[in-house]
Amino acid sequence: MSVSYNPEFDPTGIEGGVDTNSMPWIEVKQAPGMRFKPLRASRESGWFSMIVQVEAGTELVPMVYLGGTDMMILSGRLTYTQGDLAATVGPGIWGYIPANSRVEGIVVEETTEYQANYFGPVAFLGEDGKSVDSILTALDVLTAANSNGLTLVPNSLAECMQPRPVPFHGEPEPLAIAESEALGEVLQSSDTAGNGNFTHPHWVDTRPIPWIEFPGMDDYGIKILRVSEETGMSTLLILHNSVAGPHYHLGAADFLILNGRIGYRAGPPEGYGPGVWFYEPAGARHEATQRVGDEDLIYTANVYGPVQFDEGIGTPIAAVVSWMSYKEMADANDASLVANVFPGDTSLLAWSPIGNNA
Repeated sequence: MSVSYNPEFDPTGIEGGVDTNSMPWIEVKQAPGMRFKPLRASRESGWFSMIVQVEAGTELVPMVYLGGTDMMILSGRLTYTQGDLAATVGPGIWGYIPANSRVEGIVVEETTEYQANYFGPVAFLGEDGKSVDSILTALDVLTAANSNGLTLVPNSLAECMQPRPVPFHGEPEPLAIAESEALGEVLQSSDTAGNGNFTHPHWVDTRPIPWIEFPGMDDYGIKILRVSEETGMSTLLILHNSVAGPHYHLGAADFLILNGRIGYRAGPPEGYGPGVWFYEPAGARHEATQRVGDEDLIYTANVYGPVQFDEGIGTPIAAVVSWMSYKEMADANDASLVANVFPGDTSLLAWSPIGNNA
């Protein structure tokens, strides 16, 4: 019966990964100083994923995140300048902004690059701080990709089996983390990342967080950053130096390689390295995923649903790992998770008749 979970993948089709180092930067017209590399855009859910770059000296226009958004800072530094949220965030710091949050007063100290997943549109506000000048949606990202000859990562198993389009042949613009010095800032150990006193309601410094040993797997550790009991989504950093055995992604998942190289279905013998971003659609199956070479394999992971492990197609289920598993591990290890909601956040856009007698 397990064979019916998904059809066999065609290894000549569109696989679920893209090397962001080979892509160009595309201007965000709504936000001067901001550029992006499009990764995924869903017509069904409105979710989209990008690598974003913001030039040094830019003060970002006020924005309202109409859906939740998570971000991993890869290089550079930006500063929140207002009130209780005042802080500087840089490489290795991960954040989550809940839906309907208004964000303003951000100044970019150094040219900054970050990977972001948007679970809804972003509204760019006008000079009055309330009116909406423009909105960035998944369809805008899809249009930008098509206009620049870029193929987005597939959203479903059916899309994965479509013929591979002609690859992009323009001038590549690698990420800053393609340089070892910039990558080192993201991956500093807990001994060199500072005193661990960085605090911010939306952000966490991932570097001082100790690795949690994953039960039943040698040389495999995780840092648990956020767990949503509402959506079943978990966000992790993963240290993967062993072999992950046969498994199904019962829910989708996405990954960004930060260090080392990963051996991947239908991939090259040398594996995929830093800057490669993957999206595994719900139902995808791997017979094995492992490190290639001797460097630590470290990657980000958004896991949108359970992962089922077995010993091969048609064999009994050995284990199912879900948000409940990660929450239990976080509690057992006193891991401080980023909150899912922040009561003080407000967009100041939505009009409410409650208490209004007019």
